[in-house]
Amino acid sequence: MKARSEIDSGICGFRTTVHANGEDDRQVAFEAESDCQRIQLLTGILNDKGPLVACQEINTSSSSMLMDSVRAPSPWCCAGCAALMGLFKAVQGAAGLAFPKDVHTSFAEV
Repeated sequence: MKARSEIDSGICGFRTTVHANGEDDRQVAFEAESDCQRIQLLTGILNDKGPLVACQEINTSSSSMLMDSVRAPSPWCCAGCAALMGLFKAVQGAAGLAFPKDVHTSFAEV
């Protein structure tokens, strides 16, 4: 299955597009184009590690290559970065573990 995620990260102004492909519905490879150099670096490192095992990525009791890479000492953006969520959702969609439905969030001072 193939999935695409387009992310507008908000105040930083960076846009990211993720193309994910889960040929066997378990291992997911992806490509990402991003205005953000940090997301470019992160996705390059993840691609060098090979396809993500989608079931491990969503299982909270197992190790996640995506989250482990984000948590590693490195110059990543904050854990709340919308591009990270979009990357994760594309992996889920490509593996058939999520329905192809948009996710929206809005933010306002009150």
